[in-house]
Amino acid sequence: MQHSFIDKYSDIESFIHRLDPRVKIITAIFLVISIVFTSPTAFLAFALYALVIAVLLFLSKIPMGYVFRKSLVIIPFVFMIAVFIPFFKEGEVAGGYSFGTFELNVTYSGLTVFWNVLIKAYLSILCMILLVASTRYSVFLKALQKLKFPAVLIMVLSFMYRYIFVIADELMKMKQAKDSRSVGGSRWLHVKTLANMIGTLFVRSYERAESVYMAMCSRGFNGSVSTVYDLRIKNRDIFFMLVIIGALVFIKVTAG
Repeated sequence: MQHSFIDKYSDIESFIHRLDPRVKIITAIFLVISIVFTSPTAFLAFALYALVIAVLLFLSKIPMGYVFRKSLVIIPFVFMIAVFIPFFKEGEVAGGYSFGTFELNVTYSGLTVFWNVLIKAYLSILCMILLVASTRYSVFLKALQKLKFPAVLIMVLSFMYRYIFVIADELMKMKQAKDSRSVGGSRWLHVKTLANMIGTLFVRSYERAESVYMAMCSRGFNGSVSTVYDLRIKNRDIFFMLVIIGALVFIKVTAG
């Protein structure tokens, strides 16, 4: 089975890739916080944030098609949550729709909130894609550990990414076995078989987790992330962080 790894472009030689991962994490957090706390009507500020992210993506040399495809995976979920806001937010009515005896009114304040949720979510998603795609995943976890993030969170992220592909392969094998043994049949039969597959997959995942944990304990695992990379903050890292923070302050003062 072919997998799409989130750090498949982490080996590119670029300025962004050579930055210390801790600096990239801190910068991304500042950028996301600035975006989130920007006024919904500060359109110029959002345009400037988008420009900053576009420049960073250009410097990273990560294919824009890859970034666009990854962002489209998450945006539909955000859209489905935000699409109902214009109909239930109180305020001046911008338009109405009638479905028999049922009426829905769209308000200007609801449209503003809808735009606010979409633009902030999309810009934040682009920041996270840039952060993760430009950093090897093991190094990313090591940076989180150095920044004193909770060890349990780092452990969950590590195992989730490492074994999600194993579970996906297991599910694909089960699906192929089902398809080869259940040609035709009623829809209810397929639904029942799928439910059984999900239950079996859960049991196998639990058993695999137990065996992996015992194997790691027998090899002296102490809960820390070990890598061959030595993380060192250099002058260029400090300069980059100061430039980005300065740009965020400028955007906040002039357009935010």
